[in-house]
Amino acid sequence: MLATLRLLFVFLVACTALNAHADCPKWPATQAKTEITALQNQIDQWDDAYHRQGHSLVADEIYDQSRLRLGQLQQCFKLAAVTEPLRMASGSVVHPIAHTGLDKLHKAEAVQAWLRDRKDVWVQPKVDGVAVTLVYREGFLQQAISRGDGVNGHDWTASARKIKAIPQQLTQPVDLLVQGELYWRLNEHVQARSGSVNARATVAGLMGRKSLNDEHAADIGLFVWDWPQGPAQLPERLSTLATLGFPANELYSHPVSEFADAQKWRDHWYRSPLPFASDGVVLRQSQRPPAERWQARAPYWAIAWKYPFAQALADVRKVNFKVGRTGRITPVLELTPVMLDDRQIKRVSTGSLKRWEELDIRPGDQVAISLAGLTIPRLDSVVLRTTERADINIPSASDFHALSCWQPTPGCESQFLARLTWLSGKHGLAMQHVGRGTWEKLLETRRVNNLLDWLTLDAPELANIAGFGDRSSERLIYSFHSARQRPFAQWLKALGLPPTGEARLADSWQALAQRDTEQWQAEAGIGPGRAAQLSAFFRDPQVLALSQTLRAAGIDGF
Repeated sequence: MLATLRLLFVFLVACTALNAHADCPKWPATQAKTEITALQNQIDQWDDAYHRQGHSLVADEIYDQSRLRLGQLQQCFKLAAVTEPLRMASGSVVHPIAHTGLDKLHKAEAVQAWLRDRKDVWVQPKVDGVAVTLVYREGFLQQAISRGDGVNGHDWTASARKIKAIPQQLTQPVDLLVQGELYWRLNEHVQARSGSVNARATVAGLMGRKSLNDEHAADIGLFVWDWPQGPAQLPERLSTLATLGFPANELYSHPVSEFADAQKWRDHWYRSPLPFASDGVVLRQSQRPPAERWQARAPYWAIAWKYPFAQALADVRKVNFKVGRTGRITPVLELTPVMLDDRQIKRVSTGSLKRWEELDIRPGDQVAISLAGLTIPRLDSVVLRTTERADINIPSASDFHALSCWQPTPGCESQFLARLTWLSGKHGLAMQHVGRGTWEKLLETRRVNNLLDWLTLDAPELANIAGFGDRSSERLIYSFHSARQRPFAQWLKALGLPPTGEARLADSWQALAQRDTEQWQAEAGIGPGRAAQLSAFFRDPQVLALSQTLRAAGIDGF
């Protein structure tokens, strides 16, 4: 039974690691090798800057996900890992006791599988900093060693002597070794709201310098998460370390008797103010093997349960170009679905055609996305470009403007749909039960080929369209008929009249259509540019044709 559970846990860990990129790309062998090599080279560049130069070129979360993706691609195409992830972090100082690392889980099912049949488990926040070994002899700090590759690290002793959070002398003259995290002090930091703020990279950069100044040293804290040769039980280790002069961590250490306990503390620390950034929680058994048996790999007695990503790495599947009502072109990226704060994200806007052109995003590229205001997907950057640059049919900005696309002719479908959606929306005629989906159905069945074709639709005709029953057809016809009674000014806005500010509007189309540019400019708040737009609107042949249709339909003001 235990063997079966262990196999289940391994399977869930693998699924978690591959979560963001579950499907293997359909690449030929040559392209696969090229793409994987490009990703490996990019990660090598980040590693070199981070471990050797003390600079972070990429957000911590994006780095972690890129490394997960590299492992997934290597599995997909049965390519062996080229190198160890921490090879560039290795230093010349040997760790007396190896740093183990942690398996990182994202799915609750994997955590439940790990907890099953385990006893005496504790939970702590996974402080997002840099790992360190502190060695004391007769109560005095003798050496500080960076984690490095877990076996060898760099000598950080000189910098450690300046960090007030690290006890320079213990309260008792004992020999001991502790492992912990150096973190960047933050004030009332809420991880769910602010993310990692690159706290890990900040500390890594400072500790990587030849000299650490007093001001920066004062902003570095210490979280001791293990005393490898200490008492057998975690509570006793914590209390003894506090007595010896280390920062007390009892507030951040709680027993876990069931999955709900771990879930409660994970959610609490994710959404509550903390003095440090954290990227998940650590679940660890109180008892573990003798320290001499520890190895530089993930142990069986502890795991990390990561928080939802605040920034996600996403594959670009397709680039679509959305043309708005006024002719503005907005590229929208279709993505392989990714999770952000427990929300699935499938697409993201680039904001503008100009920005897309500057970034030159193509299918197969890797992009970093986040949530603006915790709700709206936002494109942050291009992380890695695919080596195969696909051709894209890019619409010309000169073909679209405020007076283009009054019918759904080829190439005009997007702007025409935007016109219909505006017309029925809250800024237009405010039609109840009429939205973008309604217009899409009517366009698919070619019932609407003009901005005002809906005026002549009847209930029996609608009822014959798939998706419209008798009740919904009657409701739709009622909305269409009610729209006829809207005031003239509301109809003008629905048709797309440029903003008029505080200008006085006549109550008839004929009076407004007779105004020239100078007359419009004489109105309050109307400048030369807006006056030209208004004059062009009332003289446009397509708009004039719409006004005649509305006059024939008996709409007030036309």
